[in-house]
Amino acid sequence: MKKVAIIDKAPGSTNYAAYFDFEFENLHMSDVKIKKLLKKDITLEVNLDDYDFVLLVGSEAAKNYAKITSVTQYQGQLVDGKFLPMINPAMLSFKPDGKPAFAQAAKKINQHVAGTIAETVEGEYEGIEDEDRAKEYCRMVLEMTDIDTIAVDTETTSLYPRDGYVLGISLSHKVDQGVYISTDCIDEELESLLQQLFIKYNVVMHNAKFDLHMLEYHFNFKFPRIDDTMIMHYNLDETPGTHGLKALAMKYCENLGDYDKALTEFRSDYCKTHKIKQMDFTYDLIPFDILSKYAAIDTAATIELYFKFKPIIDKSPKLKNVYTDILIPGMRFLKEVENNGVPFDMDRLVKGQTKMSAQIKELQDNLYSYKELHTFEETQGKLFNPNSPMQLRVLLFDILGLTPVPGKKTGTGAISTDAEVLEILSKEHPLPEAILGIRRASKIKNTYLDKIIPALDADKRLRTGFNLTSTTSGRLSSSGKLNMQQLPRDNKIVKSCIKARPGYKIVSQDLATAEMYVAAILSGDKALQDVFISGGDFHSSMAHRIFQLPCAVEEVTEKFKKKRQAAKAISFGILYGSGPQKVAETAGVSLDEAKDAIKDYFETFHRLKSWLDESQRAIKQNQFIYSILGRKRRVPNVISTDRAVVGHEVRSAVNFLIQSVASDVNLLAGIDMQEYIEARGLDAKIFGLVHDSVLAEVHEDDLKEYCDKLKELTQLDRGVSIPGTPIGIDVEIGDDYSFTDPEEVWG
Repeated sequence: MKKVAIIDKAPGSTNYAAYFDFEFENLHMSDVKIKKLLKKDITLEVNLDDYDFVLLVGSEAAKNYAKITSVTQYQGQLVDGKFLPMINPAMLSFKPDGKPAFAQAAKKINQHVAGTIAETVEGEYEGIEDEDRAKEYCRMVLEMTDIDTIAVDTETTSLYPRDGYVLGISLSHKVDQGVYISTDCIDEELESLLQQLFIKYNVVMHNAKFDLHMLEYHFNFKFPRIDDTMIMHYNLDETPGTHGLKALAMKYCENLGDYDKALTEFRSDYCKTHKIKQMDFTYDLIPFDILSKYAAIDTAATIELYFKFKPIIDKSPKLKNVYTDILIPGMRFLKEVENNGVPFDMDRLVKGQTKMSAQIKELQDNLYSYKELHTFEETQGKLFNPNSPMQLRVLLFDILGLTPVPGKKTGTGAISTDAEVLEILSKEHPLPEAILGIRRASKIKNTYLDKIIPALDADKRLRTGFNLTSTTSGRLSSSGKLNMQQLPRDNKIVKSCIKARPGYKIVSQDLATAEMYVAAILSGDKALQDVFISGGDFHSSMAHRIFQLPCAVEEVTEKFKKKRQAAKAISFGILYGSGPQKVAETAGVSLDEAKDAIKDYFETFHRLKSWLDESQRAIKQNQFIYSILGRKRRVPNVISTDRAVVGHEVRSAVNFLIQSVASDVNLLAGIDMQEYIEARGLDAKIFGLVHDSVLAEVHEDDLKEYCDKLKELTQLDRGVSIPGTPIGIDVEIGDDYSFTDPEEVWG
């Protein structure tokens, strides 16, 4: 009989016998229950050699004994011939979405212990450094008549094509097979053969946008037909952080196992030996035999995932339409957006650094006008660092005697000193606001200006990322060298540095009140639709109705600006399920005013209320919902026993119904506009999709045509339109992205 141990964090009530068919010993890393387990808290002394298998429950056990950082990725997998990681089944009561994966893992664990699990099949994986052998392989695949799809992947020295080069190209034409061809052996003939492959066959990649960037920039390869298994999986399960190739391969590809283990161990050992950070490690340091097998299996995993995902998507007309009409065209479009790059003005960036440095010094000098700061430095025997949470706690709570904000703690349980806390405390004392000012100014300089300059390419454009698969709402996100979604709003220096070339203009087209417009259509609320049909500013109209203002609607913005902001907060609060207390806080009104506003709102727009109620019921009943354009949002945790989890799931699903549509309308307009630019030869470069706006640098001669066409494409009736009243458009045109007089920004 196999001897098995189950190691978890601490004593608990979990009945492991309900999941496993074998006898085991249950061991605890700590003798007592503990929220956060540190090394010093581990009391367990155990000789692991005494056991044939060791089940590691939770991240603490997996990390401590098997050096694994992701339990969900490895659960049910045999690690180092002994360890079997798994999530704690106690989590499943309030996170039911984890049940299917856990059930699968438990089944595999039972099979491992019983010795009945199928052995891993060794595939056909080949590293090729000889050009003749590479040509032979390509010709063989070109002559095949029984395949339609090949998988393609690259290994590179950088995440950006202009910063590095391609080390090799991997190819697979069937499951459990792959080759990795070193680019050192690619000559003109081999390049031609590869291009023939990419034209003849449907090409599937994982995160195709990355590989297309690399292969088009370095080789000018063209890919007429593209599939993407990362996008496929996102279409099937939009849960963030689950779309990585390795994680999907371990979950869906039985024969591949922990295939990058040798590569990971080499990287770890190399970094330790050469005393470099993991982030500074590049793949050109990996021996060819290790890299080639890993790379070849990457494409084998990709093609296997493709064959598993495609039939599921093809079976659902809605999912298929979203994939073929939105996601794949969106991926190709965003690749062009990224390639266009964000135009920056170097002189302004340097000037901005100088300006912010002077501002930071002025703000720091101002700190010393407070006697409490001198008290801190005298008692602590050190200079004050405004970015040190520990020092801030001493200054704010011990020396100033301010009261900590209730309920605001860090992940370690310490009193929080984040921006929200400082905002609240600044009502009691001016010093927290002074510290906030330093933080804001430092962030602008350190996070943006200082990092943008070295990130610019030779043409003074910055190429960053726009992501299709990172949100559950269907909205785009931005990451990489610059997060375009998070540029400072209150300080316009950074936006002012995004400047058009001479003879060009920066154009921003933004959807106006898009989410309320979409809600009016989805709900079928005629009264709400009439607000749009009547024209004018939506939130001014709402403020006029809600607060019964003694002026014309056109005068609201000027005479009752705060009431307009309150109406806006009330509209969105109601739409997204905020209660009266939250609406009151956001809108800056009393609780009674908020309650009355919500009551009046729903009495006026009663069909909107009915639709929200109906949608919530459908979400809870079905555990999923479709957007009007066919996207699917899955919310399995609505059956959770935790009411807070259920509430969050329902709210996020309602958000999805509205936000995904607005985002898709904008994305589809961008896709169509890019095609128009290329067809017409317009001198225009779309360089960003930020929230509900499309950003472009457009030559003055093409400005009118660009703006007119983009408006037309955005207002196309894609099944989301109020008849006779298309979605509103706001357009800003200027020399830079701040759309502000330079004197106001630079003085």
